[in-house]
Amino acid sequence: MPTRILIEGRPGAGKTTAVRRLAELLPTRPVTGFTTEEIRVSGTRVGFALETLAGRREVLAHVDLPGPPRVGKYGVDPGVMERLALPSLRETATPGRLVLVDELGRMELAFGAFRDVVDALFVAEVDVVATVPAHHDPFTDALKQRADVEVVHLTAANRDALPAELAARLQRPGTR
Repeated sequence: MPTRILIEGRPGAGKTTAVRRLAELLPTRPVTGFTTEEIRVSGTRVGFALETLAGRREVLAHVDLPGPPRVGKYGVDPGVMERLALPSLRETATPGRLVLVDELGRMELAFGAFRDVVDALFVAEVDVVATVPAHHDPFTDALKQRADVEVVHLTAANRDALPAELAARLQRPGTR
C-alpha cells in the first residue's frame, strides 16, 4: 500500500525545507514534484517561486502580477502551474515513484486542474508526501480525513529530525 503523508505546519515552520531535505536524503529513489519558496525584497515578502525537483523555476505569484487569480495581495500566474507544477506531478509512470508536493495551499488550489491531479495522486500506486498549511480548507481537510493518509505536524521541536525519519520510511518503494 502506498505511503501518503501530509506535513502540516504554520507559515515559516520549515515545510519547504523539510521537503527539500527529504528529497536530498533519497538519492536513489525516483522522486518528482515541486517546492515553493518566498521571494523577498529588502526583507519583505513580494511573491512566491515554484521550483520543480528537476530544477526548473519560475515566479508563481507576485505583488506585481495582475492575476487572475489573486490570492491576497498576490497575482498568480496560471501558466506556471501548467508548465511546471502539473507536469512534475503527472510523471508517475515509474514504479516506486515518490511524489513531493510543496504545497497544497491557496495559490495552488485555486486551479481546478491542480486539484484534479492531486486527487489522482492520492489514488495512484505512488508514495506521496505533501505539505499543507495549518488553516482549514475543504480540499485539504478532506485529504486529512482519509484513512490512508497520515498527518504529521511540523513543529520547531521535530523539524530537524523529521526529514531523516521520513526518508528512513521511504527508502524502499511500498514500505511504511
